[in-house]
Amino acid sequence: MALATPASLSFALGLWQWLVARKFPLHQRIAGTGFAPAISILKPLKGCDATTAESLRSWFNQNYSGAVQVLFGVADVGDPVCEIVRRLISEYPQRDARLIVCEKLAGTNAKAAKLVQLEKLARHELILIGDADVRVPPDFLANIVAPFDAAKSGGSPPAAGAGGVTRPTIGLVSCFYRLANPTTTAMRWEAIAINADFWSHVLQSQTLKPLDFALGAAMLVPRAALAEIGGFNSLADCLADDYQLGQRIARKGHRIALCPVVVECWHAPMIWGEVWRHQLRWARTIRVCQPLPYIFSILSNATLWPLLWLVWGLLQTTICNSQSGLGPGFGFIALGGIQFHKATIIALIYVLARIRLAQNLQRLLAPDRDLVSPFWLVPVKDLLQAALWLGAFLGNTVEWRGRKMELRRDGTLAGEK
Repeated sequence: MALATPASLSFALGLWQWLVARKFPLHQRIAGTGFAPAISILKPLKGCDATTAESLRSWFNQNYSGAVQVLFGVADVGDPVCEIVRRLISEYPQRDARLIVCEKLAGTNAKAAKLVQLEKLARHELILIGDADVRVPPDFLANIVAPFDAAKSGGSPPAAGAGGVTRPTIGLVSCFYRLANPTTTAMRWEAIAINADFWSHVLQSQTLKPLDFALGAAMLVPRAALAEIGGFNSLADCLADDYQLGQRIARKGHRIALCPVVVECWHAPMIWGEVWRHQLRWARTIRVCQPLPYIFSILSNATLWPLLWLVWGLLQTTICNSQSGLGPGFGFIALGGIQFHKATIIALIYVLARIRLAQNLQRLLAPDRDLVSPFWLVPVKDLLQAALWLGAFLGNTVEWRGRKMELRRDGTLAGEK
């Protein structure tokens, strides 16, 4: 059958993804090396929820011997998150932390526009951008700077290779993230996309070519590399500012590195509509950023294709039985029924394998068993993902923090609709 090929392909792709993920040194920590360059942390903020205070506090509780500057940027002095930041600054007077009111933001991406202003106040040569909802372990800074130390000491490709050929220097370090509090069924559905599929897909892509984009939860970039692409000002109208930041730095000949430490993303409880709009924005963003890979990404849906194969086999069996004069109850007697029986077994094996691999990937990223979504949500996620894939091509509007905006073909935002 024609559908047997994509069904088998989706299974093979899922198995490949899992094998690559198993080899990555996830959660691995470095031994103390004493390498602690000064860092400026930029945190653009808007609004808050019950998880915000602890997420921001984690950036104050870093066991790091180097100088650290933390700049929190808000667009409105009346934003309720300001009170949380002020309280944390007073609790940690020894920390070099400031709250900056970013007025007259220029650009349709409010986050990037705040970073433009915070960048001007950053004092150190290493700049770290962290999302507002990200919570990090106490040793995070010590680990995210480690790739720069390894490159300097020869632990990664040196600046000059054999024959005098220049090899890429590290231009950005990012890390994987997990959804840490999936409190509703809708969030547990989304957690499969984040905690199982996304990070393993990134590693799978890296086996085909060097990483040429960044993961936006936390990104560390040298000021010199940032200046080469025109600073954050060049990203002020981009929806996927993290993707564009990594891609533009990679185009300048620098290498994107991954830190094995996993950070956590904490969200207020979300219902189905909110999660769906979030996933649709993500789908349309990827479709614009990587159009050809996104088109073919439907082939990796390891539930959709086996089920289509199964349904097509049932249809063929019914037709075969009708032509031979047998009723539907004799489906396994006709030749078509025998083929359907075999397809049923293989399709079920593929789907069960998909569920098993997805559950294992979640446990790898988030060892806490409470963060592993129920097994039955895996095929539900895949089928809804097929609908999202189609929806990505049926419009250019995205909703971001309550604002509906038009997404251009080049990945920039045209403004509110």
